[in-house]
Amino acid sequence: MEAQGRARHLEGDYAGATDAYERAHAAYLRDGDALAAARSARTVGWFRGWIYGDWAVYRGWAGRARSLLRQATPTGREEGWILLDTAHVGNDLENQRLQYEAVITLARRYSDGDLECEARSSLGMMLVFSGLVDEGMCYLDEALAALCAGDVEELPVLEGCLCGLFNACERTHDVSRAEQWLRAAEDLISRRKLMAVAGYCRAHYAGILIAAGRWAEAEAELASAIRSLPDGLAIQANALCRLAALRIGQGRFEEAAALLAGLEDHDDAVRPLTALHLASGHPELALEVLDRVLSSSPFDDHVEAPLLALVVEAHLALSDLGAAGEANERLTEFARNQSSSYVKAIAAEARARLCRASGEGDLRSCMHQAMSLFAEARMPFELARARFELARALAIDRPQVAVAEATAALGTFQQLEAAHDIDAAAALLRTLGAPARAGPKGRERLTRREQEVLALLAHALSNEEIAERLFISARPSSTTSGASCRSADCGAERRPPSTRCARGNKARHRGFPRCSSEQTGRRSLHDSDRHGRGCDSQRRDGGGMGWRGGRRMDGER
Repeated sequence: MEAQGRARHLEGDYAGATDAYERAHAAYLRDGDALAAARSARTVGWFRGWIYGDWAVYRGWAGRARSLLRQATPTGREEGWILLDTAHVGNDLENQRLQYEAVITLARRYSDGDLECEARSSLGMMLVFSGLVDEGMCYLDEALAALCAGDVEELPVLEGCLCGLFNACERTHDVSRAEQWLRAAEDLISRRKLMAVAGYCRAHYAGILIAAGRWAEAEAELASAIRSLPDGLAIQANALCRLAALRIGQGRFEEAAALLAGLEDHDDAVRPLTALHLASGHPELALEVLDRVLSSSPFDDHVEAPLLALVVEAHLALSDLGAAGEANERLTEFARNQSSSYVKAIAAEARARLCRASGEGDLRSCMHQAMSLFAEARMPFELARARFELARALAIDRPQVAVAEATAALGTFQQLEAAHDIDAAAALLRTLGAPARAGPKGRERLTRREQEVLALLAHALSNEEIAERLFISARPSSTTSGASCRSADCGAERRPPSTRCARGNKARHRGFPRCSSEQTGRRSLHDSDRHGRGCDSQRRDGGGMGWRGGRRMDGER
């Protein structure tokens, strides 16, 4: 039955795999094989935690595995797994470090690659979430090197190590590291026929893709995450929050608001919700969210720094230079103590914004530093926005430089299909007397979304049917179909009849807004479990593997 569980796991049938391992566990207990029962219990726990985000259930199965190991006569390997589980539930950084290092020593003695990789990955995660980022990442790098070298056999260990890396990289905005290891692991993923990203970690992976400017891939991952898990699971909220962040970047604010509805108190919703308030011209609402979160608990620098950058932006929108300056000083102090290019970049950008608002300081120098650091961090959208801000600041005194920077920013925005930013950059270029868009006059290029809609229009699909296919609401579908036909010069005879949504009959389908004749309610996902949140969690627990100062908050691995 364990073999059946492994086969189902490879097929991505997590429910079937979990069921097979649970039946194997029961069979081993009947046969009196405590060691095998402990092994299967540990695997069931992994599925419950990493795939479904049910960390309380994970802890129950992990505890059962420990009890069974102690009842048996453990060999050296089993002693290592017992010690590993003990380290997982500890609450003292130095003591846990010693326990993990002891596990690594045991694993080497008995040539247990799975145990060693698991221990290195767990130690690395603990250190990263305790603020010792550089040291923690070294352990994660070693774990991934062992994984790529073929030293790991158990699929849960393999996927768990990959997930730990995504978790840490998203939290620390280390896009470059994640991309490097993804390239290095491609052969292994193909050879082992792995899905590469387990259910719980798809949101983390998508967050990295968003930061890397790979928005189409991020959307596909988020769609897969939302579809692949049963409705109502807490971890779906992680994906919904990141999809909302992507929609904000795309300028699709109404869809973002719909995705965040009911998730306002979720940790991962803080940044997209704040960004949505700012984009909608409501900085006072943005500050209300930020003040509530920042006053609730201390954070590590990687989590608090992006929030402080938003505080600066909100205060500047309200023309409160004093409050913006105070937040900027805190952010600058964080940047001095960080090796993170991203944290340094947002601090430099915040200083540039403050310089522009106050008329004091070297704006160009700060923005140049931010642009260089965003490029180093491999974050093209943030780099393009910094270019656009520089262009706005130089529009009067250095118009030629402004045109060059705005044109470069517009190119990136068009590649990403960031509609709101495209319009802003194009408007600036027009005021400078420069061409704002490519293509023949009076005929705009179709965006990728418009091309998709146009292809479906050719099959005479209604707006509702198009919305169902593309996971968008029917109103944006109608708008996009109109834009597609105008851009492509469609004749009226080629447009299908429009199907409108009844007022107040907006339903949600697996986390995506759409129109439907059915009245389907949406249950809030964020209160059912305080575990399984993304590594970009903005509160004190740090997500599914939460660490603060060496203390595990939730007991997850």
